[in-house]
Formats: sequence, structure tokens, C-alpha cells
Amino acid sequence: MDTISRENTSYLPVAGVIVGVLALVLAAIALAKVSSTSKLVTAHGEQLARLDTLENEVRTATSASEKASTAVNALQRSTQDAFNAVSLELGNVKGEITKLQEAAKAPVRAAAAPGGAKAAGPVVAGPNEYVVKSGDSGAKIARNNNVALKDLQAVNPGVNWNKLKVGDKVKLPKH
Repeated sequence: MDTISRENTSYLPVAGVIVGVLALVLAAIALAKVSSTSKLVTAHGEQLARLDTLENEVRTATSASEKASTAVNALQRSTQDAFNAVSLELGNVKGEITKLQEAAKAPVRAAAAPGGAKAAGPVVAGPNEYVVKSGDSGAKIARNNNVALKDLQAVNPGVNWNKLKVGDKVKLPKH
């Protein structure tokens, strides 16, 4: 038998070579996948670092917002306190103005009784005085007392002749 004609029917070496080539191809694919995954992990690490930075900035902004809110609340309280104080003072000023207005009207009535107090009994006219009665006017008082209206008005400069009240006293000019 010669050597060439001898056929070797064993496929084992060929199968070994095919398996080896397949192993090399699979190893190359796995290496490419590992490299790709490594790049993704690096990218995710950078994103996590950015998220940590953003989280710190949010904490800082939240703290600043809380401080500003506290300052605004304090300012609102102090402003309200100031408005309350001004309101109280305006009330006091209004009361003083009312007293001054009443005091300005008082001279006409102060003649009714000494010391500005109202007399307990009926109003009595003194010498050269007249007590206003219902329906009286300046002209009627002047006519009934035989005096000129302008003389009556001259001796009573603070009297409002359009608003005479019953019981008020007016001075009469001397004849």
C-alpha cells in the first residue's frame, strides 16, 4: 500500500482547527463588547459626577431660599409693626384734632356758664345778654331789643348766625 492511497478518514484535526477559529472569533466579539461596556461605564460615571454637582447646587440654592424666606418674614413682621405704630399715632393725632376742633367751638358756649361747664338749671341772661329761644334769628333778636343787626353782629364776632341753638347766649350792644 502506498502512502498516498492511504486515506485517513479522521476529521478530528479539521474539527479542532474549526473550533479554534470559532473561539478566536467569539473572543474578538467579547473583547469588542467589553470595550463598549467600559466606555458606557465611563460615560455613566461622568453623568453621576454631574448629578452630584447638581445635587450640591440644589442644596445650596435651597439653603439660600430658606434664608431669604426667613428674611422676608422678618421684614413683613417689622413692616406690620411699623404700620400698627403709625396707625396708633394717627388715632392719637385724630383725637387731638377733634379736641382742638371742639375747643375752637367752645368760646361761644363757654359764655353760657363759667369754666365752660353747662349750668344745671335754666340759662339766665346777665346784663346786656340775650338767651336764644326757639325760632330766633339775628334779625329778630336785634329788632326785639331795639338794636341794629350790624351792632349785634359786631359784639358777637364768633357767633354763627345761621346755626343759633336754643340756650346759647349772645351779647347785646349798649344803647
